[in-house]
Amino acid sequence: MSTRCISTKVSANTRPARPSLPARSLLQQVQRSAVTPFLAVSRQPHAQRRPHASACRAVLTAERHAERSEAALLSPWSNPKWLQYKWTVYRGVAYDLTSFIDRHPAGNWLINLAIGRDCTALFESYHLRPRVASEQLKRLPVLQDFPVDAIPSSPYPNDSDLYNTIRERVRREVFKGQDAKGAHRTGSEGAALAILGYATVACAAYLYDTGLVTGALLGLAGAWIGLTVQHCGNHGAMSTSPAVNKAMGLTDDLIGGSSLMWRYHHQVSHHIHCNDLELDEDVFSAFPFLRFDARMPRRWFHKYQHLYMWATFPLLQLVFQLGDWQGLAENQTKGTTLHGANNFEKATVVAGKLIHYSIIAVLPALLHGLPAAALGTAAYMATQGVVLAATFAVSHNVEEAKPIAAGSATTSSLQRPYADRDWGVQQACPAQQPDLPTLICCSSVVLLLLWLLLRCCNVHLVKLCLCAHVGVCLPMCVCVCVCVCVCVCACVSLSHNWHGYLRWATLIGLRC
Repeated sequence: MSTRCISTKVSANTRPARPSLPARSLLQQVQRSAVTPFLAVSRQPHAQRRPHASACRAVLTAERHAERSEAALLSPWSNPKWLQYKWTVYRGVAYDLTSFIDRHPAGNWLINLAIGRDCTALFESYHLRPRVASEQLKRLPVLQDFPVDAIPSSPYPNDSDLYNTIRERVRREVFKGQDAKGAHRTGSEGAALAILGYATVACAAYLYDTGLVTGALLGLAGAWIGLTVQHCGNHGAMSTSPAVNKAMGLTDDLIGGSSLMWRYHHQVSHHIHCNDLELDEDVFSAFPFLRFDARMPRRWFHKYQHLYMWATFPLLQLVFQLGDWQGLAENQTKGTTLHGANNFEKATVVAGKLIHYSIIAVLPALLHGLPAAALGTAAYMATQGVVLAATFAVSHNVEEAKPIAAGSATTSSLQRPYADRDWGVQQACPAQQPDLPTLICCSSVVLLLLWLLLRCCNVHLVKLCLCAHVGVCLPMCVCVCVCVCVCVCACVSLSHNWHGYLRWATLIGLRC
């Protein structure tokens, strides 16, 4: 990284010193009031004194209480002076977003992510035209005397020469200067319609004939939505309309996730600290059952993890479910507090879960009985869990995907101060990704064809096939041939990624 960039970051992080506290602090006042009842005892002659253990306990308790109270007064998250504002910090300056939230061009859900934290990395990584966005930000009210030092610092993406160069080339060469008209948020409508169309067919098949195959079909649809439609929608990248993006983002709630929790843990944690072993909460790891980091203690069974990990991957969807409920109760995901989440956003968690459970379990149980509903639900969760877990493991954990030069999982380079590292380089290094669209497409075709063949075992359908064997069986044969070709192509395209992933899982299980 150039010296110029480093010096820029240091100067940008420079903040005024915190003003000195009054001569008599709150701690001193509470200590004095706590000790006063025991001053009379201390003035007695030594021979007349009795040990007074409660006095010591009272003093210690008063000290702890005063420390907590004084910290609370300094904290902008609990100080009434700052609670009246929807505040954020950008490059060491605190701004009031209250009047701007409803006027934000991308909608209030995205700008809510910036409330109550240093939004520098979020702001600079989201806007393709930083000068235009910065001018709008500087028009907002500045909060004087705000305790900026109490806010955890954020990376400064615009100080990265690599990031600035890539962004300008993308604007010029990919969007050809049309990003001002929303070119970077259009063009995916066809893909969204295809994915949602398949999900609708899979859901109808599941409700019509709940079972193992249809549950797996719907699970693939859920994984596909989770990796595409809801992902782009919650990023605000599916459409120029905030309402469309919100609707697409809410599909995450329908498949069993939570759009609210996803926005915080994925955008606030993952995108800002991409694949950072310490700060990226999107990195999948199931230690102690699976060891995906060489710094973790190694157990004897980890040398077999490349074999038994497939039995743990189906549980990922269940882990997400439990994590969403826990996050709602605690108002935070792992490592990220939901400072800006409003009541409607929190309500989507509950409403989405109820609708999801109704589609996956309640309606099938009413239509086909509890055994069929249980089998279909298990197939749905297992299929979605395997696809998502395998995707995250490849894209987040293999050494080639780590944002470090040496490729070693034990490196501590990411723990250096932000001024000493290039945020753009850190973001650009992770590049491993399995060919999931091909995998899901071919798997869906196989399972859909299998379900149709199984349904043909029904007597009425067999009679129909016999009456029109040329019109039905010939298309079936064509579908089988196409399906086999697609599967062969998919296996070839996936062989490199999956072979490397299995090799890495084996080595990390053996490494001391």
